[in-house]
Amino acid sequence: MILIADSGSTKTDWCLVGGNGVLKTIATQGINPVVQDYDCIVRIFNEELSRNVCGVEITEIHFYGSGCREDMILPMKSIIQKTFPRAGVVKVYSDLLGAARALCGCEEGIASILGTGSNSCLFDGQRIVKNVPPLGYVLGDEGSGAVMGKLFVNALFKGIVPEDVKRAFLKDTGIGLSDIIENVYRRPMANRFLASLTPFIGNYKNVAEVRNVIIGNFRMFFRNNVAAYSRADLKIGAVGSIAYYFHEELKEAAALEGFCMGRIMRSPMEGLVRFHTENMQS
Repeated sequence: MILIADSGSTKTDWCLVGGNGVLKTIATQGINPVVQDYDCIVRIFNEELSRNVCGVEITEIHFYGSGCREDMILPMKSIIQKTFPRAGVVKVYSDLLGAARALCGCEEGIASILGTGSNSCLFDGQRIVKNVPPLGYVLGDEGSGAVMGKLFVNALFKGIVPEDVKRAFLKDTGIGLSDIIENVYRRPMANRFLASLTPFIGNYKNVAEVRNVIIGNFRMFFRNNVAAYSRADLKIGAVGSIAYYFHEELKEAAALEGFCMGRIMRSPMEGLVRFHTENMQS
């Protein structure tokens, strides 16, 4: 039995896969070894995951996660092995490799993640051969929900979007300028707060000024990240909620920058299940 995880900072999706396909899906809170300590991660495994797979003989575990950079792979692997000591294969990978495998399989391509944050890579069908560092929402993360929220707030309170949109925002969300300052500058997880504004943005995406914010965010993503791979011949695949819910605007921005979109998925899980069932020991 194979257990596959797709983990972000907010939520982790788990999929139990057997010979007849997907047997069970499980959701736990997010796991990110960069922002969570050892005890916190162990508690999530013990309290939220273990009880959902009790009695199941798991032979392989493939964990794809945000924050699973090179120096975090061994600590994450150690936690998993202690939770599932009978699993013969335990592997930990970055969420970016997960996106590449889900979107490209074993073929060459450009893969991207567009969710709360953003990332991208050039994938040769086996490994990531180039990655433009996303730098986070303060310095980069173009194309992400956090940056979309940031650009929208800027346009909202500097009079770029119509006044009726501003009134609707204040009424529908109950969030004023002082609330935004509080959440961005004084509370943790400002990126999540900014990304949480994207459902409202989506509701008003047909307003020209709002649409310009969305398209502009995506154009910066292609210009500052994808262009660096110098492979306009390859299609760009994307996973994540922002890519999925704003796919029309994403495709338009890609075309304006001279690129063509490939697969767009809300979650990489379906592609990862396909990848690991076809490549059992990968």
